[in-house]
Amino acid sequence: MRIGLGFDIHKTDKSRKLILGGIEIPSDFGLVGHSDADVLIHAIIDSILGALGKGDIGEWFPDTDKKYKDISSVKLLEQIRDLVKKEGKQIGNIDCNIILEKPKLKEYKEKIKNNIASILKISSDQVNIKAKTNEGMGCIGRGEAVEAQSICILRGRSCLS
Repeated sequence: MRIGLGFDIHKTDKSRKLILGGIEIPSDFGLVGHSDADVLIHAIIDSILGALGKGDIGEWFPDTDKKYKDISSVKLLEQIRDLVKKEGKQIGNIDCNIILEKPKLKEYKEKIKNNIASILKISSDQVNIKAKTNEGMGCIGRGEAVEAQSICILRGRSCLS
């Protein structure tokens, strides 16, 4: 087994849509980024890449490359899913935190979870989504940013085999 940890944070912007886990969430703000700024998928990608020992999202999808401008992060995650298969690994599970003050995600967590599982072609019980606040503290507490964290366990042949 191999474990990878992912983290991402994006500033909020009232002129953008809020996309989390490939799902548009009704909100009065979205997130700033070169792509669609899906902070959750970016953290998941980093956790998978970490478990593979393959660097980070910026190495694979640099924000200096125009082909990734406004791209759906779902497309990026699909490429990483294919990399997992190519490397002879399987996702054991993914556990995530989304940290934001608003909107409340209670009614969206299951939809996000199912969408992530569908993209990765795994069972929905292999994905867990938790929504947290920052209790009003810092840039997240002031509504200036949204953060996501992810951990991924991969199973498969040893890197020595």
